[in-house]
Parts: sequence; structure tokens; C-alpha cells
Amino acid sequence: MGAGYFINAICTPLTEDESLHSEGLAAHLADQWEHGIDGVLVGGTMGMMQLLRDSTYRELVQQSVELSAGKGEVLVGVGDTSYSRTRERIEFVNQFDLDGVVVLAPFFVSPTATQLVDYYKAVADVAKAPVYLYDLPALTRVDFSMDTYLQLQEHPNINGAKISGRFAFTRQVRDQLDPEFRVIMAEPEITDVLLHAGFQELLDGIYSFAPHWLKALREAAVAEDWEAAAEYQQRITRLRTMLAQFGNVMAVSSALLNIRGIPGKTHFRPSPALTDAQVAELLQDPVGEAFAASSIKND
Repeated sequence: MGAGYFINAICTPLTEDESLHSEGLAAHLADQWEHGIDGVLVGGTMGMMQLLRDSTYRELVQQSVELSAGKGEVLVGVGDTSYSRTRERIEFVNQFDLDGVVVLAPFFVSPTATQLVDYYKAVADVAKAPVYLYDLPALTRVDFSMDTYLQLQEHPNINGAKISGRFAFTRQVRDQLDPEFRVIMAEPEITDVLLHAGFQELLDGIYSFAPHWLKALREAAVAEDWEAAAEYQQRITRLRTMLAQFGNVMAVSSALLNIRGIPGKTHFRPSPALTDAQVAELLQDPVGEAFAASSIKND
């Protein structure tokens, strides 16, 4: 039984004026590496790349690369609303030694299937690092068909895809495409089930809040203690549910990171921070209480 290969999509800790919180970023990344995470996705949708100032994005990439040198795989999100904006981001990150760039489909004006293929081929021509498609239809409303995947796998610099919320389709992609085309699943509510079934490469943002629980889940899976793995899975699933508890996902993200001992915030104006009463409500939840207790102990 393999141990799984986990890539955690990190948040972007910010100061009150929404500049990069360097101390928070360093603590957030250290939390991942100290718990044996295999890689990180910087500037993905969990990192709210599209909401960052360009200067903040540049600092985020540079500091993340420096802080992660020699510790694991580093992927960087570059997908924006148009080819020209995405190309500009790729040209910036080309100066760094990255393991890959993750390209969200254009999400403001939905492309046709032909346009989508042309778009990805064009950005892959520019990128120095391997390109990974970011298939997230719940956000982009862009449909990646099997034919789209079959065409794009032919490009020498398109190495794989991160696919979110499409488990049945993801299985088909993995089965029908070339084995060298890397398929990374984002199905955090069934992590234990996927490991049990032999799916190894997993990526999600919720993992980055509780890398200590993810480590414990993985250790249980290696030992084939599926009951223990299920217990940690339930904690991670509940933590994910808690993100939407107050209708303010990024403010809850800020609170969870702060509880974890990571300074900064992840929400943007005009979104307010959680009130003290709301934070107290989070901590009254059994999983919130366990999260706080384990964070204090740094388990």
C-alpha cells in the first residue's frame, strides 16, 4: 500500500492593508513541510491569486520558492481571465525553478472547446515549467471534455491536470489517457477511500489547514488501519464544512490559520473578519475544539 502523494494548496497570508504577510507565509509553509507534505500549490484558488495585487503575487511566488527550496514539489497558479494576463504571469514565474504551473481555465468569458484547446497550447508554448490543467467547473463553468484532454495531452509541455469535483470523469481521464499524463484528484471528502482504492496523487486546499491530521490519516492508511483513517477523514470533512459555516469562507480561513498559530489574514475587503462570538462558536464545535487543542500541542 502506497503512502499517497499529497500536494496542499496553501492560503496567502496578508497584512491588514492586504500586502503579503511574510511571517505568516513562512509559518504556513513550514507547517506543511514539517508534517511530511509532498508538495504545495502556491497562488491557486485557495490562495486567491486573482484577488492579489500584482506586486503581492510576485512576492508570494518569490518567497514561497525560497522558503520551499529542497523541501518538496512547488506548483504555482498562473491562470487568469485572458491569455495575455496568464502569459504575463507565466513570463514572470519563468525565472524560477518550479516543478509546474497550474492554469485555471479562463473564467470571465467562457471559451468554446476549440478556443480552450488553443488557449492551453498557447500558454504551454510560453511556460518553462510543465503545465497542469486546472479543471474546476464549479467555479469556472468551463467544460473540459474527454476530447479536450485527448488533444491537450499531445502537447509536449502539458504534463497533467488537477481535476476537482468530477470523480467519475476523473477516473475515465486516468484510464483513457496516456499513463504518463499525470492526473491529480481533488476529492478531499473521500481521501481515505481514494487511498484504499489505490489513487495516490491528491491535492486540495483544506489539507493545508490541518497537515497534522492529514499526516495521521496517511500513516493510518499505510498501516491499513482504515478505521483510524476514517476518523481523521471525518475531522477533515467537518473542517471543510465549517469553512462555509458563516457564509464567509475566507474569513473562516483566516480564523483557522490564526488558531493554528499562523499570523495574518486571508479575507479581502469588504469581507469582515469573524467576530469574537463567531470564533468562539467555531471552537465550541467538537472538531473545532480538537483542531485548536492539536494546534496548541503542534501535533
